[in-house]
Amino acid sequence: MNEDWVECTLGEVFDTVTGNTPSKKEIDNYGSEVPFVKPPQINNGFLQPSTEFLSKKGKIKARVLPINSVLVTCIGNLGRIGINKTEVAFNQQINAIKPLSGIESKYTFYQAQSINFRNQLEKLSTSTTVALVNKTSFNSVKVKIAPLVEQKTIVKKIEELFSSLDSGIADFIKAQDQFVIYRQAVLKKAFEGELTKEWRENQTNLPSAYKLLEQIKVERKKHYEKQISDWKEAVKLWEKKESRKKPSRISKPKEFPKVKSEEVEKYDSIPKNWFWTRFGTITYKIGDIDHKMPKTVEKGMPYVSTGNIGKDGKIDFNKAKQISRVDFDRLALKIKPEKGDIIFPRYGTIGRNILIDYDKEFLVSYSCAIIKNITKIMDEKFALYYSLSPVIKGEINRYVVETTQANIGIASIESFVYPLCSKQEQLQIVQEIESRLSVCDKVEENIKESLQKAIALRQSILKKAFDGTLLSAEEIEKCKQHIDYEPASVLLEKIRAEKLKNTTKTIKKAKS
Repeated sequence: MNEDWVECTLGEVFDTVTGNTPSKKEIDNYGSEVPFVKPPQINNGFLQPSTEFLSKKGKIKARVLPINSVLVTCIGNLGRIGINKTEVAFNQQINAIKPLSGIESKYTFYQAQSINFRNQLEKLSTSTTVALVNKTSFNSVKVKIAPLVEQKTIVKKIEELFSSLDSGIADFIKAQDQFVIYRQAVLKKAFEGELTKEWRENQTNLPSAYKLLEQIKVERKKHYEKQISDWKEAVKLWEKKESRKKPSRISKPKEFPKVKSEEVEKYDSIPKNWFWTRFGTITYKIGDIDHKMPKTVEKGMPYVSTGNIGKDGKIDFNKAKQISRVDFDRLALKIKPEKGDIIFPRYGTIGRNILIDYDKEFLVSYSCAIIKNITKIMDEKFALYYSLSPVIKGEINRYVVETTQANIGIASIESFVYPLCSKQEQLQIVQEIESRLSVCDKVEENIKESLQKAIALRQSILKKAFDGTLLSAEEIEKCKQHIDYEPASVLLEKIRAEKLKNTTKTIKKAKS
C-alpha cells in the first residue's frame, strides 16, 4: 500500500444505512414515484430496472439514497454490489454507502467488489441458516483510502482494463446462450425423426413401434406381479411385528387414454412408423414416495431432495438427509430409484432431469418424480433426452400449476405425449444426439474455463488496484504532481471534521 494511503473502517469514513420496506398493507405506499430496489436488481454494475416503485407517501417512510450510492447485499447472497444513477429506495436486505465529498464513488464501488471486501463480509456474517451482516458489523469492514487524485486515476485505469475484459465475458456468455439454443434444436430434430431419416431409409426389416408397445405391456405386467410378491412378503413381516408400519398396497399399472390429434397438432409431425403415446404407457411406473418425511437419523440411508441435485446433473449424497433402514425398506416398496431410472424434479426448477447411471441405494423425496424405464426393451438415454426436449417443455407449460412455487403432478407427467419408435431407432437417435452434443460439450468446457480465467483476471485487477500496485511508478508520480494532490491522511481528517460538525448540528437540532 502506498505511503500516502490510509486504512480505516467504513464507519469511520462513510455514512452507511440499512434499507427498509414500507408496509404493503398500506397500498398507497406504492406507486410510481421512486424505484424500490431489492437484491435481484443488484449485480455488480449499475442497478437493474426495478419492478416495484414507491409513491410519494411511501418515499417518506422509506430510506432514500442519493445518486452514486453503493448498495451491498447483506442477507443471503452476500456481497453483490450496485451503484445507482437515479434516486432509489431499498429494502432491509441491503446496506448502502452514501457518496462522500473527497471519495470517488466508483472507487468505493470497485473496492466493494474486491475479494478482500467480500471475504470480510463472509467472516462478519452471523452463523445462521441465512448469512447476514448487520449495519454494526458492516461498518467494521476495513477499506483503503487513496488520495483523491489517485482514486480517480485508479478508477480510470480499472475501467480501461475492464472494458475489453467485459466485452470478452459478454461474448462468452452470448456463446453459452447460443449453445443452449443449439442443444434444443438438436433435440427437436431428433424427436421429429430428422436425424435418423437417412438411416431409416436404409433399413429393410425395422420392427414397428406397435410391436414394441405390445412387449412393453407384457413387461409392465411382470413388473407389477413382482411388486405384489414383494409387498406380500413385507406384510408378513409386519404381521410378525418385524416392521412398525404396514406397507402401503401396490397399485395396478395404469391404463392411459390414446393421444388425440389436437394434443400434438402444435408439435411437428413424426415419421409414419412412429406413433404418439403417453410417457406413463412406456414405463414401468412414474411416481413418488410418501409425502410424509420420515424421521432423520445421524447415519442411515440417503434421502435426496432437489437441493442435493446440482446444475451439473450430479447428486451430492454427502449433504443428503439420512433415514433409518427400516423406513427406507418400507418406503422403497412404493418406488425406489435404480440404475436406468430418471429423476424428474417437479417443484421449483421443473424438468432439470437426470439419469441414474450407477448402482446405489437411495430414495428421492416427493419433490421429484421417478420415471422407471423398462430398460430391457427401451433405451433409457432416449427417454432422458426426450424428457429434456422442446416437446416436454411444451407439455410442462401445459400442465404446470403456478402457486407460490411452480409444480407439476405425477398424473400430468404420466400424460405427457411420447413419440414411440423401435428400440433400434432409439439407439441410433441417441448416437446421433451424442455425436453432436459431445462437440458442443468440449467447446462449452473451453468457454467455461475462459470465463473463469476472465473472472479471476477481473479480481486480480481489483486486488492490485486496492493494494496500491495497479498504477505504475510514473502514474503515481504524475498524481503527486497534481495541484490538488494531498495524502489520504489529510483527506481523512477533513472527513472526520465534517462528520463531527454534522453530528453536532443534528444533536442541536434535536434538542431545539
